[in-house]
Amino acid sequence: MERRLYVLAACALIVAAVLGSAWITGQFTTPEVDRTDGYVSELAARDQPWTRLFRVSDVLSGLACAFGVAMVPRAAREGRGWLALAAFGLLNLATGLFPLDCATLSDPSCGRRAMSSAHYAHLLAGVLATGAALVAMALLSSRWRSWVSWLFTWLGLAATLLVLAAHADGHGVGIAHRAQLTAFAIWLVYAALHLLVSDDVTARVSAPPEDLRPHVVEQGSGPAVIVAAGLGGAWYHWDAVAARLAATHRVIRFDRPGLGLSPCSPDPPTLYGEAARLAALAPAHPEQVTVVAQGVGCWHAEAFARLHPLRVAGLVLVDPAGARERMPFGSAAGGGAGAPERTSFGSAAGGGAGGRERAPSASAAGACRWLPALGGTWGATALARVAGPPAHRLLTGMRDPYGVYRAGKVSAAVAGEWLARRDMVADLHRMRADRPLPDVPVTVISTGARDAVRLAGLLSARLVRLPHCGRRILLENPQAIADAVSGGWGGAVPVPGGRDG
Repeated sequence: MERRLYVLAACALIVAAVLGSAWITGQFTTPEVDRTDGYVSELAARDQPWTRLFRVSDVLSGLACAFGVAMVPRAAREGRGWLALAAFGLLNLATGLFPLDCATLSDPSCGRRAMSSAHYAHLLAGVLATGAALVAMALLSSRWRSWVSWLFTWLGLAATLLVLAAHADGHGVGIAHRAQLTAFAIWLVYAALHLLVSDDVTARVSAPPEDLRPHVVEQGSGPAVIVAAGLGGAWYHWDAVAARLAATHRVIRFDRPGLGLSPCSPDPPTLYGEAARLAALAPAHPEQVTVVAQGVGCWHAEAFARLHPLRVAGLVLVDPAGARERMPFGSAAGGGAGAPERTSFGSAAGGGAGGRERAPSASAAGACRWLPALGGTWGATALARVAGPPAHRLLTGMRDPYGVYRAGKVSAAVAGEWLARRDMVADLHRMRADRPLPDVPVTVISTGARDAVRLAGLLSARLVRLPHCGRRILLENPQAIADAVSGGWGGAVPVPGGRDG
């Protein structure tokens, strides 16, 4: 997938170069703009006949350039160069959105008019775009150590100096400006070819996969406890709970692939895969483990208990995610005791025998295959650095001390887990029909949500209600979780129902 991203980025940069060179046709469509003394951007001035064509070309060229940069996989010491090139693309987009009012140099009457703010915004964006292009060319040329890249960088700089000199002299601005834009366009094409054929890029794509072992933190000694975080969760969210348990238990925390400090996995997340991950972290039989889980992690914990009944000492399910799936009308329904809940269409969500893993939906599987590679691009990194920390603080109420939510791979992993939810629910319903839950204590801790009450009844679990907590039970009341693990049920009440029924 990474190779395809390089191809996609290269194609986008070439498109940006072609669209940015649309001014070549303007020499014939708009002869009123002086080829010797007029700016190229005068072709898109409001009073010119083909203004919309050239403005759209500038906007699309800027978008293509920014998109190409966003699709480039991250590489060491190239960040500032690609950031400058993205700024160049966005500033080019701005020049198309804010055109000149008139042909500044070609029309003698233009200077005698009152200019709009868009006119001045265009001039400022054009100056900044030129600076961003030169900075990007210089930074990436120094990183690539290519004499070809440096050649066009120096040509672009020389043309820029000629533009300044011609403007001061009052003659020849058009020629110098066209030479400058030509150098920029050719360099963009060279950058695209570099992404396709560079030895450095080939080495990165061909490099063996990194160690895929998850990041694991263990503390304390005694009976084993594994913590399975919720959607997008990290190990340090459970610090308060682990600190209370570590005095009497061996607490094992981990990050799923792509989350926290764990590397990405090329495989999409599945319920069976997450159950196998818990089995790999749990002590070997006959020692048993208590699993503490939150949100979608509760599905993983339940699946682990059903698939490995002899290795489970108990389950503590904190604020479990709802597991009701809507199946298409007329889908096959599972029957017998323990059949999943019926939807509004009257079909059962699950069914079938054998307990085999459900094949993921084509759209979700396709997206999940792309997400690990997309998480390593400059675009994902920029988005995560801007939106990751505030989103994390909004959802958890705490800061991100390790900066893990500033990484694009985490955003991609969260998206992958969200896309896999439907397939996990289908597997869970099928598993509930085929594999009984072992006779171990189960505690559901919740603020009183209906899904939690329903799950407690389904699993014959003890329900601990914490109505005064928000959606952050592990942060607001970690002692309640520690008490549930230690057997101090406190205000827990049994919910009528039956295992799987």
